Amino acid sequence: MFPSPPRLAAGLAVAALVLGAFWPVAAPAAARDQAAAPAVQEHVLANGMKLLLVPRHLSPTVAAGWVAKVGSANERPGITGISHLFEHMMFKGTRTIGTRDYELDKRLIDEQEALQEQMRAEMLAQRDRLRRGEIADVTSPEARTPRFRALEARFDSLVALQRDNMVKNEFDQVLSREGASRINAFTSEDMTFYIMTVPANKLELWFWMESDRLMNPVFREFYSERDVVYEERRLRVESTPLGKFQESFDAMFWDASPYTWPVIGYASDLPFITKRDADDYYATYYAPNNVCAVLVGDFDPQQAVALAEKYFGRIPRGAVPPPPMITMEPRQTGEKRFHGEAETNPAVTVRWHTVAAVHKDTPALMVLAELLNGDTGRLRRNLVLGQGVASSARAGQDSRKYEGMFEIDAECKDGTSPQDLEQAVHAEIARLQAEPVGADELQAVKNRYLTRTWRMLDGNFFQMIRYGAAEAQGSWRDADRIDREIQQVTAQDVQRVAQEYFTTENRAVATWTRLASAAPEDPALAGLSPQGRQMVQQSLARLDGLTSAADVQEMLARLDQMGDRLPPEMKPAMDHVRIKAQEKLTQLQKEGQ
Repeated sequence: MFPSPPRLAAGLAVAALVLGAFWPVAAPAAARDQAAAPAVQEHVLANGMKLLLVPRHLSPTVAAGWVAKVGSANERPGITGISHLFEHMMFKGTRTIGTRDYELDKRLIDEQEALQEQMRAEMLAQRDRLRRGEIADVTSPEARTPRFRALEARFDSLVALQRDNMVKNEFDQVLSREGASRINAFTSEDMTFYIMTVPANKLELWFWMESDRLMNPVFREFYSERDVVYEERRLRVESTPLGKFQESFDAMFWDASPYTWPVIGYASDLPFITKRDADDYYATYYAPNNVCAVLVGDFDPQQAVALAEKYFGRIPRGAVPPPPMITMEPRQTGEKRFHGEAETNPAVTVRWHTVAAVHKDTPALMVLAELLNGDTGRLRRNLVLGQGVASSARAGQDSRKYEGMFEIDAECKDGTSPQDLEQAVHAEIARLQAEPVGADELQAVKNRYLTRTWRMLDGNFFQMIRYGAAEAQGSWRDADRIDREIQQVTAQDVQRVAQEYFTTENRAVATWTRLASAAPEDPALAGLSPQGRQMVQQSLARLDGLTSAADVQEMLARLDQMGDRLPPEMKPAMDHVRIKAQEKLTQLQKEGQ
């Protein structure tokens, strides 16, 4: 997701919080009034760029970000993963930042592109050989032709020259020296969001640097960074117990929607994305008329508008507007089932097609998820503690820009089969369909939702992300609207959406069983959340590939950098990885590696 492991892990955590169970959310209206929080001010520049301003004079800082309304749903087969690739490329600098000699930089990029054209022709020939059965894997080093190896060697020499001419990570360094923090980004199916916190007296620096990388980006190390993304895919998908299975389950769940392909991209597409593809994609989706900037914090709105006009206003409007989304998911006509055997504990995932983020039923579905979730939710109360068939269970309504889904994940307790657990999940849904939720339970859910939300959004950072994410999926006003409508959801609303969407023909079920040859799960992972386990698995897969003490020490340093950025629930996972890394460091030092 990011150019470096620290940014990757932090970005995953941010995206999970914003786009998962906590979005869209807002502080209670009464609480905001008590805090005298001003309303959002909207300003649209002549080039179409939108600016959202939320002055909050609580500390001399500003949470500043901008969201490009583009994600993996805007891609097409052949260039899947390009939205996420841009998340890497936008940290490479501009004509003035990140290089010692821009003219040399430009010449090296042109020479690299000419070589890549020849290398692509060789790769296409390799695909022909694959179809004929002459080779088994086009990416295998053994399958590369002598000509390809010669071209690759020449290309690597150009990359080395370019790196000598680069000022590594200068974009981050300039901002960090001036007091900026939480410099980050994330990509989802519907958006790519670039975020940070800056001192209030450095707001003009933020405007200049962000407008510069929007207007004058230079995609340095494009092809080598594309290879980094490919490696990231290998670590996040191929090297995790359920990565490839989850990707197949997603593809089965969505019939026609572009949500069918992964944000990280297909393995066959990533090696063929060209800089020309990137230039065209950027011109369409990173034009100012497809971008929204958000500021929350200590600033004067009039001054912010003036700075926006001065810096962002100089960027030309896109020549071609982003194309509308045409293909939509058809109504599912029969239950889908998926089974995977993997190095994992037995588990069940049940999904239903639901609605887009702006749909009128989204608040009721979010309340329904809240009824099932948490320490006092029905899944834990009835499946984990009551029947004792699950060791953990969670539910979530995932409303995206164009479609939505509701998902329940549950892990089997020892001695319970996935079939028994699945039936217990269906029984909980049947109860919601047959019996209106009690008034006290419904009110408790609403109170819990508001309390958690207010605590999380008391600061500037998540308010900035909340409004930007809502704008990317519809309108920033939807964040406050949905918050109000959640308080108006009735027991009849919850029962109605359960009956309407949670039907047999509208669902997909995945059951997971442990491979007979798989080793037992590390007991230290038993108490971690699914996100925490995934983080541990990805990090340990990377740790396994390290062969020197210096590399492990670098990984430990990065883990320390990540520590302050992670939410509390991810800290146990981080601690587990740190312990394993320290054990490997000790072993390598003893061996003199």
